[in-house]
Amino acid sequence: MPTHGTTQTCQPEAADHALLPSSYAPEKIQYAIDRYINESRRVYRVLDNHFKDAGSPYLVGSKCTIADVSTIGWVNAAGWAGVDIEEFPNVKAWRDRMMGRPAILKGNDVPHPSKMKEIMGDKEKMDAYAAESRKWIMQGMKGDEKK
Repeated sequence: MPTHGTTQTCQPEAADHALLPSSYAPEKIQYAIDRYINESRRVYRVLDNHFKDAGSPYLVGSKCTIADVSTIGWVNAAGWAGVDIEEFPNVKAWRDRMMGRPAILKGNDVPHPSKMKEIMGDKEKMDAYAAESRKWIMQGMKGDEKK
């Protein structure tokens, strides 16, 4: 399914550039912000249409498969990348269905309890989380520089 690979490549770029100032990028480039948010939204539209047209509750038919399991984490983080999941009612219904599964809830808290649900929509909490993450990312980048 094309949405699987595209969600995992575009959405992190959107998150890196999009949430202002809650992003990991040290500088803001409007083209990158617009490009990756719009591409992420396009992918969610494809996914939304898939659910509508296929009429199935999961990505591949009537049973939860590895495709669903590997995609739910990205969909849960849509808001972090500047995508409003409310715009995609079929994806939202699928997300809610997936998050109603005990194993998905349990896996969502590995390796530690997820903070995403509690910080999403709270700009102050999102900024603090992003600042903490940005610091960690920039330290890693410095460590990876050629010496």
